Amino acid sequence: MQSDISPITLHGIPISPGLAQGTIHVHHGLLGPLDAPATITHHQVEQEVSRLDIATASISDDLIVLATRVEKEIDARLSEVFGAHHLMLNDPSLQQELQQEIVGNLVNASSAVKSVFLRWERRFLSLESQIAREKSTDLCDLSRRMQHALAGITVHPLDELPHGAVLVTSRLLPSDTIFLAGRSISAVLLEYGSSGSHAALFVREMGIPCISTVYDLMLHALDGRLAQIDASVGTVVVNPTENQQLLFRSQMREEARLSRQARQNAGYPALTRDGVTVAVQANVGTVTDTQLAMDNGAEGVGLYRIEQIYAGRTTPPDSDYLVEEMTQTLLPAAGTPVTVRLLDAGADKPLPFLAFFAESNPALGRRGIRLLREYPELLRTQLAALLELTSAFDLRILIPMVTTPEDVTEVKQFLRTKCEQRQIAVPPIGAIIENPAAALSVCDIARHVDFLSFGTNDLTQYVFAADRDNAAVESYFNDRADAIFRLMRLVHDDVPDMPLSLCGELAGRPEQITNILACGIRTLSVAAPLIPIVKAGIRNCSVESR
Repeated sequence: MQSDISPITLHGIPISPGLAQGTIHVHHGLLGPLDAPATITHHQVEQEVSRLDIATASISDDLIVLATRVEKEIDARLSEVFGAHHLMLNDPSLQQELQQEIVGNLVNASSAVKSVFLRWERRFLSLESQIAREKSTDLCDLSRRMQHALAGITVHPLDELPHGAVLVTSRLLPSDTIFLAGRSISAVLLEYGSSGSHAALFVREMGIPCISTVYDLMLHALDGRLAQIDASVGTVVVNPTENQQLLFRSQMREEARLSRQARQNAGYPALTRDGVTVAVQANVGTVTDTQLAMDNGAEGVGLYRIEQIYAGRTTPPDSDYLVEEMTQTLLPAAGTPVTVRLLDAGADKPLPFLAFFAESNPALGRRGIRLLREYPELLRTQLAALLELTSAFDLRILIPMVTTPEDVTEVKQFLRTKCEQRQIAVPPIGAIIENPAAALSVCDIARHVDFLSFGTNDLTQYVFAADRDNAAVESYFNDRADAIFRLMRLVHDDVPDMPLSLCGELAGRPEQITNILACGIRTLSVAAPLIPIVKAGIRNCSVESR
């Protein structure tokens, strides 16, 4: 079957690591055609506006259900995508423009949706901010949802996806990717899509090997042909020879064996070959994350993201609500160290209950502690809730986007005052080092904190001046570059007695563990599924001999 054409090797950008083999299923129609507008008469306007309202209400309900499903089955952070879709769909200006399109141009609801959403996509694409441009994909997703609802289509285009297939398509929308969660799929190959896109985040959390930016993919990926995917390095072999298939199957068996062995040993401490102990903790957002992390051998929570508690709310949660939500999420980790990051929101992750001014470059604007200092009541409510947790948990507080010592001292002063009133000890306070200024002025910051944590995702963004969400500069975004390790080593050399941890995606790459430990870092915090393999990587490396 495979001998009529020679093997073809394609290269792309790794999005989600792993080895996979399967039959190619090329899908050309995920985004659908743009048909000519369908005109109506004046007498049909009211009917079409009513159809639009019904479809909007239906999709709104679907998005809430989908967000809940994603939170339970995949990751709380990713459910925010569909919460944002819900807010976007119900934006009054968008709804007004849709109705005006029907009334003013005498077109049916479906045509109005196509035209208006296309205009909005183009507006977002024309904005300076890459984060805004990424919203065009969300609008495309909403447009298709609305068109399907208006047409009465209930079957997803991927219903025909065969078991174990390698899906090949131009790009994936967020809802397409979520649909894959219910399918047995081997891998995904894309012509377009950055590593920071929503689809990329989803496939990584679901553990589906994925490669993007494979040029001429639709031309070379022949439907029905066998493909071998090494998504760790970004290579695809279409129509492999018999020898290539034998070697690849052997490689997959070895990877599976190592994965099983890592899971079996996950409950034991992680010691390097020369006896250095490294704590492996978890990045969590929900109680499901925390439970999985503890089952996988986590030695605590190194990063609890609380943004999900705030997502989609029209009013900020009060202290009691925060205590309840955080307690539920952290309960499986009781008895181990738990680190809670203060709300890391900002212009790129707006909160509905705060008034945001448009920023031409949100990554360089108000976010993290900068935003919390501007809204002190928001900060105080979080800190008051966290103090309530100190009696039940071994709690640490982590401050995001620290740039100057003042970003820490304001938090510390409030905590000190409240703890004196309650006659309790101030919990350990840490700063995330995620910009060059913090790394280069760490001696001043260190006077006010008990530990430091490297956020290498943002640190890389700021070191290379390369927006982490901008596919156009993705080749510059390299968190494995020597510049990043030199900065981390510099921090360690400046404050050698300060406990250092790493919570960025770099911590989850076993091949980089030796380099990480050489920077004096002795705590890694990773996604729950990665804990066994990271512990195995630690046991296979040596620190002192480096």
